[in-house]
Amino acid sequence: MRGMWTLRPPSSFLPLSPASCRPTRKPAWAPRCVLSWLMTCVMTCVLTGSLLAGWAHASAQRPVPDPRSLAALCEQMARRLPNVSKAQCSAADLAPGPGVSFKGAPLFQRDVVAPNARLRVLVVGGIHGDEPSSTSLVMHWIEHALQTPSNIHWRFVPVMNPDGMFKDKPTRTNARGVDLNRNFPTPGWDKEAAHYWAKRTRSDPRRYPGPKPLSEPESQWLHDEMARWKPDLIVSVHAPYGVLDFDGPHVPPQRLGRLYLDQVGIFPGSLGNYGGVHKKMPVVTIELNSALRTPQAAEMRQMWLDLLRWTADRLGAD
Repeated sequence: MRGMWTLRPPSSFLPLSPASCRPTRKPAWAPRCVLSWLMTCVMTCVLTGSLLAGWAHASAQRPVPDPRSLAALCEQMARRLPNVSKAQCSAADLAPGPGVSFKGAPLFQRDVVAPNARLRVLVVGGIHGDEPSSTSLVMHWIEHALQTPSNIHWRFVPVMNPDGMFKDKPTRTNARGVDLNRNFPTPGWDKEAAHYWAKRTRSDPRRYPGPKPLSEPESQWLHDEMARWKPDLIVSVHAPYGVLDFDGPHVPPQRLGRLYLDQVGIFPGSLGNYGGVHKKMPVVTIELNSALRTPQAAEMRQMWLDLLRWTADRLGAD
């Protein structure tokens, strides 16, 4: 090929032609042919090894993105999430929080603090890795909070299960196969969680509650965050059942956008059960209509405004 170097072994090392290796009266031809053939093989191996070593060295010099960096996270979000661009992720100004996943990925978060904040609200998405729309909604709500914080200190954690969400094939469970929303220490967990999993879900691996409560670093982080930060409200975003659920001591919101209240009950080890029922920390659970598509922009904004209105009326944000 023109413009390419062609490497050839010296002519003295080229194998002799078949004619030159035909038997003659002198039997010395055989060692000469074998020696020439061996030298050719040696030269080929040396040259091939040198080229491979060069390629390996060049590959080692290429920068490898740190999977724990914000840039890598934004690449993953833009590739996996519906309706979230790399620029939008960068503008959200997420930062690693104290929590990490089972594989060591940081749980990124963003705080938006109103000048006269009276309440603390924790918004969590991506508890289940196969519900990317939940993370997308949280990312869009960060933009809305910057515009209308409403006397609230917001803490957004868009994806609590990065190991499950950013796998080649996303999973509901974390990297150890545990459903994080069945891993919280509700009373009687040791008996109820295992029984519910075996009898009600028929040991569905997607809903495995784990070997013990808080066995996973992700659920341990949220448990500790609730004790440390003491939010007045937790908003947990899921999909795809298209309802609004609520657990806690206050009068629940009747609707957020087109999602209407439908309290579906409690489950052993769930966040709503642990936070709302047993810790008396209200938990609003949003179930979007689709796990793979976000609502329209106007709908996401209306959900946000309805949440602000409820926090003002029932929690005293104003």
